[in-house]
Amino acid sequence: MVNHIVSFKLKGSADERRRVAEEFKAALLQLPEKIECLKSMQVGINENPAEDWDVVLIAVVPTMADVEVYAKHPAHVAAASIVAPHKESRACVDYHV
Repeated sequence: MVNHIVSFKLKGSADERRRVAEEFKAALLQLPEKIECLKSMQVGINENPAEDWDVVLIAVVPTMADVEVYAKHPAHVAAASIVAPHKESRACVDYHV
């Protein structure tokens, strides 16, 4: 299995970032029902105001090749479009479990 971990730093006020993060989280949590290779999805919204990053996700897929399948799936592309205009930074780590 592969853990695909992505963190996002968003632009805007705290309220704007929270609104976008909540909408993005809701869309991401629907993806396991829509993407066959996606075995699980966890999404966390930062609750620590002393930290700069807003959202983290952990997607679990069977293989590294499935990371690309997941990334290109239309349901994922639609979810990513929610956060894209608000994204200041993105960091990603993929590793085998």
